Amino acid sequence: MALVAAAGLIDIDAFAPMVVWASVLLFVAGCVLFFVAYAIAVGRSRTDAIGIGGLFFLAGSAPAPVRRSFMASLAVQCFVAVVVIVLSPFTSLVMTSMVPMYGIGCAGVWGARHGEFGPRHATATPEDHDPS
Repeated sequence: MALVAAAGLIDIDAFAPMVVWASVLLFVAGCVLFFVAYAIAVGRSRTDAIGIGGLFFLAGSAPAPVRRSFMASLAVQCFVAVVVIVLSPFTSLVMTSMVPMYGIGCAGVWGARHGEFGPRHATATPEDHDPS
């Protein structure tokens, strides 16, 4: 995406459609991955205490090298988007701002499938507290 965005910055007339399509494609893929991660996490939440930070940002749920890799990728996506927006505001290249959704979705799927979360604590139900 960084190469496509750079091409768009160099020649916006020729590459803007490519930047827009690549951005939309990565955003849609990121949304699909986000909901896949959420669905997997809902299934695991019966036994595991899954938090949003651990699921999508791998905080405390992934080994340090894995977390660094996913978060570095997300940081690069955010950095490219900000640079493109700063250098060409009010153009179709601002669509690059949607790309980081892909990084969040990828991290979420990894976290949902492989993340290590603590056990879910049993919660009391009304039947557990018999007033008699």
